[in-house]
Amino acid sequence: MKNILDFARKKSEREIITMVTCYDTWSARIISDTQVDAVLVGDSASMVMHGFDSTVHAEIDMMAYHVAAVKRGLSSRFLVADLPFLAHRKGKRILMNSIDKLMKAGAQAVKIEGADGMLDTIEYVVKSGVPVMGHLGLTPQSHHQLGGFKLQGTESESANRIQVFSKHLENAGVFSIVLEMVPSALAKRITESMSIPTIGIGAGPFTDGQVLVLQDLLGLSKDFEPKFLRKYLDGYSQIKDALERFNQDVKNRNFPSDKESY
Repeated sequence: MKNILDFARKKSEREIITMVTCYDTWSARIISDTQVDAVLVGDSASMVMHGFDSTVHAEIDMMAYHVAAVKRGLSSRFLVADLPFLAHRKGKRILMNSIDKLMKAGAQAVKIEGADGMLDTIEYVVKSGVPVMGHLGLTPQSHHQLGGFKLQGTESESANRIQVFSKHLENAGVFSIVLEMVPSALAKRITESMSIPTIGIGAGPFTDGQVLVLQDLLGLSKDFEPKFLRKYLDGYSQIKDALERFNQDVKNRNFPSDKESY
């Protein structure tokens, strides 16, 4: 996928969209050699790469730094960047300066969490020429207000609210919406009611695409075991084993060998 038109095309042709997070050049190069459609430089970088306990610690300079690193390693993949915590709530000047940094760092679109009180702002950004991806359900930047990282839309009132906001976001001009941690039946209803694609994470199998954190699907987060996650590699154990073998080879004087010496 090279631009936002590919999202609409895949929706109309019922082709599933795949997206993974990425925060650095070396993993971007690997992704470029796969058939994965799109890359998200998520504000999850604050947790995955910097060790914070939530995404609220991501700041615009941190995000721009990671976007630029990913862009240097990425080819022919659509690149989305998260707009960090409160960047869209500090007035239009700060908002547009933040977006300017992300786009100049290499992003092709920004993702903005939430919709309540944000629709005019999102429409303004879209009309300014910036593609916007929406995000509903569990919006991690608002986890304090939501009472933690938990399933959203389980009651009829909250489910209706999410569905209504999805239509409002579509009308505001977003080109796709991430649905996070919502019941699959709700995600299905929203997906079927929209002309733009939905991308799920913990939202069941009926969305138009799926996104996962790269480190999670590679099994690098040893103790992270949410229900929605499928680990495609036991990366933690394999990397740990490689380091242990290196340690032993060096201490036993098996590395470097004559062949590996000048």
